[in-house]
Amino acid sequence: MQVVAVPEGTVFIREGEPGDAFYVALEGDAVIERESRVVGRVGPGDHVGELALLDPAPRSATVRATTPMVLGALDAPTFNAIVRDVPALTSKLLRALARRLRSRDAEAGGP
Repeated sequence: MQVVAVPEGTVFIREGEPGDAFYVALEGDAVIERESRVVGRVGPGDHVGELALLDPAPRSATVRATTPMVLGALDAPTFNAIVRDVPALTSKLLRALARRLRSRDAEAGGP
């Protein structure tokens, strides 16, 4: 994992662009925006970017640092190898994705 420092205001994931990395927030905070609307927040211990690596499609949201941040970054090949070889991490990612999906369904008035 590469450790990257980003200043406040940095967009490190941009909606509509191809996914090339998975990020874990080590320090600092960010907002998740869809169509310029804040839909979530990221803080230490949270992760973002896995969806575009699991399903190669354009990024579904923009993530912008609201404070200076330190991120752990995994490129796509490394992320995919870990998902393949570390079942415990894969299970955690799937649970996190399920929580996000439930949250989005609840916001949309779904089941």
